[in-house]
Amino acid sequence: MNNAKTILITGASSGFGRDTAETLAKAGHQVYASMRSVNDRHSAVANELKNLGIKVVELDVTDDASVEAAVASVLKDAGKIDVLINNAGMASAGVSEAFTADQAKVLFNTNVVGVLRTTRAVLPAMRAAKDGLIINVGSVLGRVTFPFFGIYGASKFAIEALTDSFRLELSQLGVDVVLVQPSAYPTNMYSAIQQPADTAVAAAYGDVGAIPGKMFETFMGMFAADNAPNPHDVPVAIASLIAQAKGSRPARTVVGQSFGADALNAATSPVQQGVVEALGLGHLATLAA
Repeated sequence: MNNAKTILITGASSGFGRDTAETLAKAGHQVYASMRSVNDRHSAVANELKNLGIKVVELDVTDDASVEAAVASVLKDAGKIDVLINNAGMASAGVSEAFTADQAKVLFNTNVVGVLRTTRAVLPAMRAAKDGLIINVGSVLGRVTFPFFGIYGASKFAIEALTDSFRLELSQLGVDVVLVQPSAYPTNMYSAIQQPADTAVAAAYGDVGAIPGKMFETFMGMFAADNAPNPHDVPVAIASLIAQAKGSRPARTVVGQSFGADALNAATSPVQQGVVEALGLGHLATLAA
C-alpha cells in the first residue's frame, strides 16, 4: 500500500477501537493498538490482534508516564506516527446530581485530559515532520444534550472545543485535527457505563429518577433489533478520513443518527469562522501544506 500510514489508536481492546484497528490493518496500514492491561485482563485480545499483524502497546490514557512511554515505544519502533486516533473513553448515565465530584473527575480524566495527554505526546514528532493527522472520537452528545447524560455529554462538549482549538493552532504547522461524532451504537461501552454513586439522591427524584433505566432499556431494545445500527460504521468513517487528501477533510463527521448534530455543525461553522476572522486569525482556518 503506497499510502500506508503508521497509526496509533487508544482504547483498542474492544468496541470502535478494536474494529478500527482491524479495519485499518486490513487496508494495509501499520497499526499500533493501545490498551491497558496488555499482559493481564486484555492479554487474549492482545494476542488476537497480534495474530492479525497488529502491534499492541500498553497505554493508560489516565497516566502521564504510561502515555509518554507508549508513544516513545511506537516512535522507536516505527520512526514516526502519521495518525493518532483518540478513541479511549468511558460513558456515564443517570441523574446528574447523583454523580459525585470524584466520579466526574474520573470520567473527565479519561475522556478529556486523556485526549490532551496523548495529543501532547505525539505532537513534537508531528510538528517536526510538518505532517500528521489527529482524529478525536467525540459524540453527537457533544453537540446536543440528552437528559441524564449530562456528565458524559459535558466531557464530549469539552472535546469539541479542544479539537477546534488544536485544529486552528496546528494548521500552519501541517498537522490536521478532526472530529468524529458517533451516535448511539451497540458497543461494550454500555455494559461498563458509569452510574451515579449517590443512590439516595437518585431515589429522591422519584419517577424522574427512573427515567434513565427506561432509556437504557429502550437503547438495549434498539440495539437488539434486526435493523440495529452497525458499529462498523465508525471505523469506515475513520478510514475514509485517513484516506482523504490533506486539507480536504471535514472538521466534523457525524456517524449514525444525528439527532440534529449535523444541523448544529452546519449552523455553527460560519459563526466559528466569523469569530476567528474577527480576531484577525482567519488564515488559521486553512491547513498549510
